[in-house]
Amino acid sequence: MPPTRRAETMQENRARLVRAARRAFAEKGFAAASMDELTADAGLTRGALYHNFGDKKGLLAAVVAEVDGEMAARAREAAAAAPSGWEALLAEGSAYIEMALDPQIQRIVLLDGPAFLGDPSTWPSQNACLDLTKQAVAGLVGDGIMKPVDVEAAARLLSGAALNAALWVAASDDPRAVLPKAVEAFRTMAAGFLAQEASSGHRSKERDGS
Repeated sequence: MPPTRRAETMQENRARLVRAARRAFAEKGFAAASMDELTADAGLTRGALYHNFGDKKGLLAAVVAEVDGEMAARAREAAAAAPSGWEALLAEGSAYIEMALDPQIQRIVLLDGPAFLGDPSTWPSQNACLDLTKQAVAGLVGDGIMKPVDVEAAARLLSGAALNAALWVAASDDPRAVLPKAVEAFRTMAAGFLAQEASSGHRSKERDGS
């Protein structure tokens, strides 16, 4: 087989395994999902799984990265619709937290991900989200909207707060009841970074209902 075609076949096999695993992990959870069943669903063998991902946990990491990437894209869409840079930052974090109600996201990323892959803050997909938050924070600090705090410190605290709020919602007995509390607390915490003039203007807008 020519090298180009071999590479294409490997990519196709990886994609098929990720799709099958995503279905299995969402429906049954990582621990209960059978490798034999999901590889059969993909039309491949265990050997293909081991070759492409090393083991079942490696496959979970690939699925988590894909779903987490989709979450980040959805959060950015929410931010893009916001009327200002500050509101965009809040909208992005709030949207991420709200996605904890999505059954597939809840199971794969927020419950099984941390349980089997460890601290989410170390995942490559989370690092990509952090970089985007750093850019947003740097712009807001530069414009005087946020206090002149360390950009990385603020970005890590905001990203971590959104992530941990989402984890809390997902793990709670009543996610829908917990969600508004989590979003409100996130937005209140974030407001502490506002510069005094920006904070006063923000409160005035809230009183005016705009």
